[in-house]
Amino acid sequence: MIAASIIDRSKDAEVLGFLNDIVPIGGYIGTKKKISVIGATEELAQFIMDENTYVFVAYEGISDPYNSYHRWKSLGIPREKYYNVIDSLAVVPWDYCNIGQGVMVAQFSQISPDTTISDNTILLGNAFVGHDTYVDEFSHLTTNSVVGAHVHIGKGVTVGMNSTIRGRVRVGDFSLIGAGSVVLDDVPDNTIVAGNPARVLRERGPLNYLSKPSAVSKNDK
Repeated sequence: MIAASIIDRSKDAEVLGFLNDIVPIGGYIGTKKKISVIGATEELAQFIMDENTYVFVAYEGISDPYNSYHRWKSLGIPREKYYNVIDSLAVVPWDYCNIGQGVMVAQFSQISPDTTISDNTILLGNAFVGHDTYVDEFSHLTTNSVVGAHVHIGKGVTVGMNSTIRGRVRVGDFSLIGAGSVVLDDVPDNTIVAGNPARVLRERGPLNYLSKPSAVSKNDK
């Protein structure tokens, strides 16, 4: 719904509906503004056959990012069919950084020069990414998270709200930074860390992924 609200405020696209594997066709997502469910993810191909229809994908996969990541990959969506959801109040220095496809950057988030934000990465409100930082695909930087300069964020990483990652730190694939943490040292793959300073709590175990609505957007141009 965050992505849908940003798209609604833009002038070049409209939300056609959600694809969802839990809520049936004809159902709705949202409490205030309701957006209809128009299909399941297995029906995605028929929607993106239209040259003016694009897709933004998000999964509720914080508990099991590995399976969610591979579920996303299995959809086989052509890269050119992803829609970037960039709020007009976000700071994105387009000529100074690399932004992938299917990226969402919410209100008041800021991306510094000489950064790479890879495909299907999400930056929620007021997130900050320092210069010369690389954020790999399918990662989530949540509200008020701060990532320093020269940091490497692996694929499928979640950076919890109000957390800070010091410069020149490497965060391994599919790891989770707990809310309010201060990360001073490298984080291994598939690990949960939390605290100030952040310490390893445990390795992440295999869980089942849970699909979240995927917003399909139509370009009006």
